[in-house]
Amino acid sequence: MNIAVIGAQWGDEGKGKVVDLLTPNVSIVARYQGGHNAGHTVRVGGAEFILHLLPSGILHPGVRCVIGNGVVIDPVALFSEIETLAAQGVEVGDRLLISDRAHVILPYHRDLEALSEARRGDQRIGTTSRGIGPTYEDKAGRRGIRVADLGDASEDGFLASAIRANVSARNEALGGPEADWRALHAEVRAAWRRLAGWVGDASVFLARAFEAGERVLLEGAQGTLLDIDHGTYPFVTSSNATVGGICTGLGIGPRAVGSVLGIAKAYTTRVGEGPLPTELHGAEGDLLRESGREYGASTGRPRRCGWYDAVAVRYAVRVNGLDALAVTKLDVLDGLDEIPLCTAYRHGEGLLTEFPASPAILAGCRPVYERLPGWSRPTAGVRRYGDLPPEARAYLARIEALSGVPVAIISTGSDRADTILVRGGLVDRWQAGRARPVSQPRPPAFNAGSS
Repeated sequence: MNIAVIGAQWGDEGKGKVVDLLTPNVSIVARYQGGHNAGHTVRVGGAEFILHLLPSGILHPGVRCVIGNGVVIDPVALFSEIETLAAQGVEVGDRLLISDRAHVILPYHRDLEALSEARRGDQRIGTTSRGIGPTYEDKAGRRGIRVADLGDASEDGFLASAIRANVSARNEALGGPEADWRALHAEVRAAWRRLAGWVGDASVFLARAFEAGERVLLEGAQGTLLDIDHGTYPFVTSSNATVGGICTGLGIGPRAVGSVLGIAKAYTTRVGEGPLPTELHGAEGDLLRESGREYGASTGRPRRCGWYDAVAVRYAVRVNGLDALAVTKLDVLDGLDEIPLCTAYRHGEGLLTEFPASPAILAGCRPVYERLPGWSRPTAGVRRYGDLPPEARAYLARIEALSGVPVAIISTGSDRADTILVRGGLVDRWQAGRARPVSQPRPPAFNAGSS
């Protein structure tokens, strides 16, 4: 019954739009990893919503949203996002549950990440410097602070002790003006008073929701090739953006995942450093960037652009067990005489058909292109598969053949309505299984089993 939405490239594939599109068929949307370095943009009727921590389902009244334990949370960023949505007419109210096991981003994490990037020089990763990596490092190093810890008010308890130790380490690493742990402790305590009403045991809540027959959409951030284990390491994020992150990031078993939908652009983009085999430079790259409005929703940074990389997407299909693909931004390719599509890599004298682990090898790869005819008739705004130009349908069919899974959704514009749902495909069949209306009795309240 449940469906997972996962990026099949280097992030920014259009997951926000797809999640928003599918949300009317579910009662709950649950985010399982990442932080506010991710940005999901949703456009509805001319209005634009940019979400960083809140699941994209928050735009639908009555749908409840979960931020899982695999997410790292900056309270200041979360409050800002909630206030921005309120100004746009979207109230979070009691529809949000934050896992009590999620780790918290604090100011010293941002300071340490900026220092780490500066020290790398030419070898920098290209992070957003929002403290994501250092927070996950603290988590792995068993010195992190979790949401459940924020309720400790005493000055000699765990929270105060952990903040004091971590601020001391920050001061030693950075030098210069020292941060005051007492001031930070007071800020954290104030944040807790605002957060507390949203905090609970997400694993318990989801288990009871499954038992009650509720349908859940499982939302990932970033993309497969930014996964800490399966991405282009070390130029990756600090969490598992692939399908395995769902179980660890929400506290649910693998049988709860259901179907897995991968999201891929009709071309390729990447933000930050690291190899990108099909990257375009000059006029071609600029054309894709400007036509696709390829600038980061979180940072505004221009994205690096290239042709569709079937080797990379086929790899994402395998490591995630994808059941189908949603292909976004098809309309960006309108008007091109021909469209190159990467089917393999040349490395030295060899031919690679599988995605390599070594970034050095990947950086030395040259794409092997198959060139398909473009189309002159626009696809922008097309909402029926049969109305697509024959050449566009042939391009999508070639993507299917090279990836080994069918295309279930085609996005032809930025608005929610500019979408083609392929008849008889995975999502069409999934939508036919009606979700429990949110007006029916709900499973236990969000705070069930909370700390």
